[in-house]
Amino acid sequence: MRNFNLISILAATILVVSCGEKEKPNPQIVVKNDMAINRSLETVSVPIASLGLENPDGNLLIKDIADGTELVSQLIDTDADGNMDAILFQPEIAANAEKTYEIVPTDKKMDSEDTPACYSRFVPERTDDYAWENNRVAFRTYGPTAQKMKEDGVKGGTLSSGMDAWLKRVDYPIIDKWYHKELETDGSYHEDNGEGLDNFHVGISRGVGGIAKKVDSTYYISKNFTSWKTLHNGPLQTSFELTYADWDAAGDTISEKKRITLDYGSNLSKFEVMLTGTDTISAGLTLHDKKGTKDIHQEDGWISYWEPHEDSELGTAIVVPGMAMAGFEYYDTDKTDESNFYAHIATLNDKATYYAGFGWKKSGQFENKAEWNDYLTRFADCLKNPLVVEIK
Repeated sequence: MRNFNLISILAATILVVSCGEKEKPNPQIVVKNDMAINRSLETVSVPIASLGLENPDGNLLIKDIADGTELVSQLIDTDADGNMDAILFQPEIAANAEKTYEIVPTDKKMDSEDTPACYSRFVPERTDDYAWENNRVAFRTYGPTAQKMKEDGVKGGTLSSGMDAWLKRVDYPIIDKWYHKELETDGSYHEDNGEGLDNFHVGISRGVGGIAKKVDSTYYISKNFTSWKTLHNGPLQTSFELTYADWDAAGDTISEKKRITLDYGSNLSKFEVMLTGTDTISAGLTLHDKKGTKDIHQEDGWISYWEPHEDSELGTAIVVPGMAMAGFEYYDTDKTDESNFYAHIATLNDKATYYAGFGWKKSGQFENKAEWNDYLTRFADCLKNPLVVEIK
C-alpha cells in the first residue's frame, strides 16, 4: 500500500510538471471580409510585436488552420533598424466570410529568389534610373546624373520627375533583362519580342502619377530625384524612397520625399508623398496626343484616362483613398508634354497618399475601358473596406 501511494504521488507530480511545461500555443490571425465579393491579392501586414512571440527574431510561417496550407509570406523591416517588424501575406477570403491562420515559428530557411516577383533597384548602368515592377506592371523614374546631362546638353540625359510606364506582357521579372538587352546587346527594350516594351513617352509630363503644384493657372513641378533608398524586395511587396531637391512654386518652397510601394497582383503603385510648403498637391496622368477619353469618379476617389496606344490601347489612373481627392482638372495646353489629367489631393499631416498605375490591353489583363474602370471601382471599394484583422 505504501509503495502504491508513492507511485501515485510520483505520477501526479510528473503530470503537474508536464502541464506546467506545456508549450505556449502559436498565435492565430483571423481575417474577415465584410464585403459581398470574394477577396484576394490584397496584402495584409501584421506587426510582429503584436504576436507575443518568445523569439520575435526568428523565421515565421503562416498556415491556413482549415487545411494546413502554407501561404506565401514576407518579413519586412519597416524602420530600417535591421530587425523584422511585420509579416505580409495575401489571404483568399470568400464574400462575407472569415478565415483563421496560424503563425508558426520555424528554423526553416526561407527560399530566396534571385529576382523576386516584386522588385525594385537603382540602375547606375543606365545613367541613374530607379525602376520597379511586379507580376503585372513595371515603372521607372530618373535621377540627378540624367538631369545634369540634360542641362549640360549631353546626349542621353533626361529632365523629368514624371513616372514612366514599362508595358510588360509576362508575369516574370523583366527589369534586369530589358536593361541588359538595351545596353549589352544589339536588341532594344523599345522593341516587343513577346515580353512587352518601353514605348510610353514621358518627357516633362507627369507620366503615371508624378506630382505638381498649381498656383493660379500654372502647374509647378520638381526636377529629378536626388537620392534613393531601397527598403525591401520580395514575393509580395517592393518598397523604396526617393528624395527630391526643394523646388519653387510661385514663391513657395516645397520639399518632397516619396515612398513608393508595389504589391504582388496590383496594377497600381502606392505613393506616400511627404511634403512641406503646401497643403494640397496634384498627381497627374499624361495626355500624350489627347486622343483618349477621361473618366471621373470623385465619389469613389479616382480618375482614369483610356487612350489608343500604337497598336493597342492603354488605361492610366489615379486612385485617392480616404475622401482626400479635392478635385480634378483636364489640363490642356499647347506646350509640349505639359497636358495632364490631374487629381487634386489634400495632405494630412504633411503627407499626400494616392495610387497610380496602368493597364495595357495587349498584356491581356484588360480587354477594354469598361474592364479597366471596373477594376478601379473594385480597387477603390476595397480601400474603403479593408480586410479586418484580429490577432488571437
